[in-house]
Amino acid sequence: MACVIGDGEAETGPLATAWQSTKFLNPVSDGAVLPILHLNGYKISNPTVLARIEHEELEQFLRGCGWDPYFVEGDDPETMHQLMASTLDTTIEAIRAIQTGARAGGETARPRWPMIVLRSPKGWTGPKEVDGLQIEGTFRAHQVPILVDGDHPGHVELLDAWMRSYHPEELFDENGRLLPELAELAPAGQRRMGANPHTNGGLLLRDLRMPDFRDHAVAVPAPGAVAAQDTAVLGTFLRDVVALNQEERNFRIFGPDETLSNMLGAVFDVTDRQWDARTVENDEFLAPAGMVLDSMLSEHQSEGWLEGYLLTGRHGLFNCYEAFIHIVDSMFNQHAKWLKVTKALPWRRDIASLNYLLASHVWQQDHNGFTHQDPGFLDHVVNKKADIVRVYLPPDANCLLSVADHCLRSRQYVNVIVAGKHFMPQWLTMAEAEVHCTEGIGIWEWAGNDRGSEPDVVLACCGDTPTLEVLAAVTILRENLPDLKIRVVNVVDLMKLQSASEHPHGLSDSDYDALFTRDKHIIFAFHGYPTLIHRLTYRRTNRNLHVRGYNEEGTITTPFDMRVQNRLDRFHLVQDVIDRLPQLGSTGDYLKQTMADKLIEHSLYINTHGQDLPEIRNWVWAAPQPDAR
Repeated sequence: MACVIGDGEAETGPLATAWQSTKFLNPVSDGAVLPILHLNGYKISNPTVLARIEHEELEQFLRGCGWDPYFVEGDDPETMHQLMASTLDTTIEAIRAIQTGARAGGETARPRWPMIVLRSPKGWTGPKEVDGLQIEGTFRAHQVPILVDGDHPGHVELLDAWMRSYHPEELFDENGRLLPELAELAPAGQRRMGANPHTNGGLLLRDLRMPDFRDHAVAVPAPGAVAAQDTAVLGTFLRDVVALNQEERNFRIFGPDETLSNMLGAVFDVTDRQWDARTVENDEFLAPAGMVLDSMLSEHQSEGWLEGYLLTGRHGLFNCYEAFIHIVDSMFNQHAKWLKVTKALPWRRDIASLNYLLASHVWQQDHNGFTHQDPGFLDHVVNKKADIVRVYLPPDANCLLSVADHCLRSRQYVNVIVAGKHFMPQWLTMAEAEVHCTEGIGIWEWAGNDRGSEPDVVLACCGDTPTLEVLAAVTILRENLPDLKIRVVNVVDLMKLQSASEHPHGLSDSDYDALFTRDKHIIFAFHGYPTLIHRLTYRRTNRNLHVRGYNEEGTITTPFDMRVQNRLDRFHLVQDVIDRLPQLGSTGDYLKQTMADKLIEHSLYINTHGQDLPEIRNWVWAAPQPDAR
């Protein structure tokens, strides 16, 4: 594939990084790209860097990146046409020779791939001069070369002369149709750009061979009875996905050097990282061929590789630290916009979804601190069209398996999954998780005590850490206020909160009210920024919504202290309930004071011992029995 790169675009961070792709290309099994760096010298109003350095320096730079540059330079169109044609022949032959040597000759040395540097004037063949100012060969050619309006009537003749310089009479007949002999030069059938299956990847897309995610289930004898690392469990499932699709080579995992850190290391049982640069003795999982591409610390590079992979009819997953996924905000934007537009094109076939796994999330950064704490990608994602974006926050490993299986099978979406990697309580059996994730939201009857009566308060949670803290708050409330009727609602599919009129996954008003009631206070513990929940639910009848989430407070501290700093912890949640239920009277007042005491005790303890209180570290779910008192 030939790819033309403007010299202005070549100055961007993602493209500057992309020159390193030669170290990850396997000539045996992969295709090839022929970059054509177009040096016309200018951006909007400035010169370009690569056009202003010396020829020798430019060549050394490109060769240092692993390329073999061929230069096509000049300003005479006919001469340049012939030179470009012959250079294209030469470079294509060089690519074929590399591939033949690797595939048939067994050559294993990393090749130096050819590329072309095309240097031509800016605004080439356009107007040379307008109103006494030079246009061709200057930055002005990047603007409107000839302004034609009521204030510049004389420019009409200039525009006419410019257009006639292309001799349209030699290209079209008297009816404006392209001459048949020229039309015949265009490729036919699948060689046409719009009909080539490699530019309409859905034509090539084949379903993944999928393992049964239920085989990887965590055994949960009772809610909270066991702990597991959610993404580590997912890693064994992804390992089997990789293994089942090795022959077709149509599934890859991408990321910026975080696959192991995000606890997906099980995939290296069956594949390596693809890497075609030098290796040394202590390297791990590096090989010329592999189904994991995570050996560049570049979110841009990983995203770009994955998008290209999807657009040409394959499947993939991008795993990343939650805080750093913002680096590719604009790339997500453009892919989501592309999906929206192509949905309206009947000839464009659906492609596999762009799947993000955000791990090492905001509530698990007690070692990295404030710099690694930002769940705001969710806010960014939900700005896009409702028929494109999906957001999932599974509360445990079994729910994560169910969600991941669904996302990998889906088409034409952007799926965002947020999951933790630390040991956390596991709440649902696989059968329960499958039902819960299919519904996307639901009452956890085993956690509450309102069945058969109206709840006094609804405690809602979305995300693994908020779920933990809500359930811990429930135990405090039920032990100390046994007559209080509590409903617990857990949200997996974030878009369920939005109105059905705004998102296809959204709940109807009646279904929303059946879960959250029309008038009871809702204390909502959320993984991300609280304003997002308010934004998604602002059309709902029940306005008694009080959201706790990340409030841009954090540092290197204990896991529980992170929650305390953002008022997402169990003690603050209990206080939130009491503040909104004055009928609790003095019993509630004393419990609220106890919670304030606990917060001070927590602060003193971590300052002295550097770890959370034993009752926090050792807490397990144990719902009070009806006859406990």
